[in-house]
Amino acid sequence: MNSIFIEEASKVATDPQVLINMVSKRVRQLSAGSRPMVSVEGRMGLADIALAEIAQGRLVVSKPENGEEPQE
Repeated sequence: MNSIFIEEASKVATDPQVLINMVSKRVRQLSAGSRPMVSVEGRMGLADIALAEIAQGRLVVSKPENGEEPQE
């Protein structure tokens, strides 16, 4: 993983556990065949793509309401 992507994504998703969960879920989606929502440059791994999507605001977390599970 590229540390620059991590730093940029950390500015968007400030809670580390939420960031980990977002990246994990998105990596699973990408490995299952989902198309990246950002342009892939060079040798970006799936985690780098997920972090870039978060950093660019393509993936967002909605805050839970009334104790519901958060939606990504």
